[in-house]
Amino acid sequence: MNIYVLLKRTFDTEEHIEIKNGLVIEEGAEFIINPYDEYAIEEAITLREKHGGTVTVVTAGTESCEKELRTSLAMGADRAILINLEDVQEADHHTISELVAAYLSKQDVDIILGGNVSVDDGAGQVASHVAEKLGINQVTAITGLKLAGNNVQIERDVEGNVEKIETSLPILMTCQQGLNEPRYPSLPGIMKAKKKPLERIELKDLDIGESQWKPKTETVERFLPPPKEEGKDIEGEAEQQAKELARVLKKEIKVVGRGEDS
Repeated sequence: MNIYVLLKRTFDTEEHIEIKNGLVIEEGAEFIINPYDEYAIEEAITLREKHGGTVTVVTAGTESCEKELRTSLAMGADRAILINLEDVQEADHHTISELVAAYLSKQDVDIILGGNVSVDDGAGQVASHVAEKLGINQVTAITGLKLAGNNVQIERDVEGNVEKIETSLPILMTCQQGLNEPRYPSLPGIMKAKKKPLERIELKDLDIGESQWKPKTETVERFLPPPKEEGKDIEGEAEQQAKELARVLKKEIKVVGRGEDS
């Protein structure tokens, strides 16, 4: 069974982000595997342990992504692929998905797994675009998965409820929290990861023209949200508190419609 995992390198969720001249300052910042992608890696390894096959982790980025790819290999993936974007000035979701799909279209794919969203932008676009380009089944936000030959039984999160789906391979699925508990890389795993293959793919190897993958969106500005203001205590009896809260929401914060204080 050929299992592929889509991986994204993101800022550590605890990291303090700095922006200068519209650019995110990466120097000294800590990067990690997107946490939702860790569920995908764990599920891929679990499937391989039960059904056999190989697990290949794929990302599109620069040489700096090799650290996260090596971490996935230390977790138990068999090989890693880096689609080199060193010469690409800016890549949006369209760019990434077109290049990843171009690579996967040349592979013998049974299952593709990815994170449901990334913690940096929360878009959740790339995986679905890849499935569409490859013309294969796709199910998002899965929380349960069973395989029986070519048959796939899936449970997915639907606004706090569970939807059960039965379909077939090949398939792309995005993984939601609750699907599994990702393993930590062990010391033997870290040592083995150094010898596992990490292949770099150049854009010329993908047989895809720039007109097909060039970004469809343009980033015009990056800025941090304004600092949070101090909270305000509302005192008095319940009725007085309710009136004061309504006034603050209308007059100061202006999040509800205008009107007379009641």
